[in-house]
Amino acid sequence: MTQAKAYSHGKKYGPSDKTRKILCTNSGDAYDYAYHIDKGPHAQTREVACKDPEFAYNYAKYIDKKPRNDTREAACRNPEFAYLYAKDIDKCPRKETREAVCINLKLAFNYAKYIDKEPREETRKVFCQKPNWAYKYALEIDKGPHKDTREAACKESQWSFKYAENVDKGPREETRKVACRVPERAYNYAKDIDKESREDTRKVACKDSRCAYLYAIYVDKEPRDDTREAACESPFNAYAYALEVDQCPRDDTREAACRGPKMAYLYAENVDKCPRDDTRKAACVAPEWAYAYAKYVDKCPREDTRKAACVDPESAYFYARSIDKCFHQKTWNAIRKTEYAEEYRKIINNMEKEKII
Repeated sequence: MTQAKAYSHGKKYGPSDKTRKILCTNSGDAYDYAYHIDKGPHAQTREVACKDPEFAYNYAKYIDKKPRNDTREAACRNPEFAYLYAKDIDKCPRKETREAVCINLKLAFNYAKYIDKEPREETRKVFCQKPNWAYKYALEIDKGPHKDTREAACKESQWSFKYAENVDKGPREETRKVACRVPERAYNYAKDIDKESREDTRKVACKDSRCAYLYAIYVDKEPRDDTREAACESPFNAYAYALEVDQCPRDDTREAACRGPKMAYLYAENVDKCPRDDTRKAACVAPEWAYAYAKYVDKCPREDTRKAACVDPESAYFYARSIDKCFHQKTWNAIRKTEYAEEYRKIINNMEKEKII
């Protein structure tokens, strides 16, 4: 008798040792026989179903409808079904299911949280293998600091900082030391956890120009030579330092800002608040900032800013319209073969008419 015929016979006439034996060749068929034909447990179908963790779990849940050592042991060969067995069938923690689940950190975490519902040395030890999971265990299972989870979290800067912020909720030498491997976290540790300036956090923050500027404005809340020097590694941060920390011009911040044409223009407009040869020269590296310098800082035309603006037709057009306010051969040469030529003629004609009127 084939399996198909055995199944049809069983469905029509009920279970028998003969059809059961034919269909109990694999876990899935054994489970189906128990569910659809026996409509209850049988030692033979259970034994075959238990060769596969998934069918062992299903057998316990839908056929036995209670836990047994054999179905549990079979389910525990797979962490997913060990977890489901504990949750849906045992409905309580057991050493066997816990050990089986703990080879999968995500399932182990859910086991600790929803089945154990309390911290245990065994599960904590498992999570301390990974810094991120050690932090998560401390936060959600221990719900407080523990020497082991802190030590594990301190293997990486990111989790050391988070541990200090959300678990310890305060500074400690261990977390600070590890967090300070990264300038941004050294700054954030000082601002959000220490809530005060320290030589060690400042020293690390100063390894990054942006972090040095932020440290000066939000932690030190005053200028210092070391943070200023570090900020001056970047034209933008040098400008920002001068504007918001020093709140006055200095040769060193100006020199650093002048390494970028936009920052040179902004420094002249907002920090120096007057034109200078060095900031103008730096701004003139880029046509748009040469134009902006002429308009908002010099507030008048000059040969050097015009020449720089005329490298770009659009900047030359705006220079003629807003600064020269009259025809100039250099601006015309820059745009006469571009889309701005016709508009240039119109504004120059209008300006001449206004002069006559």
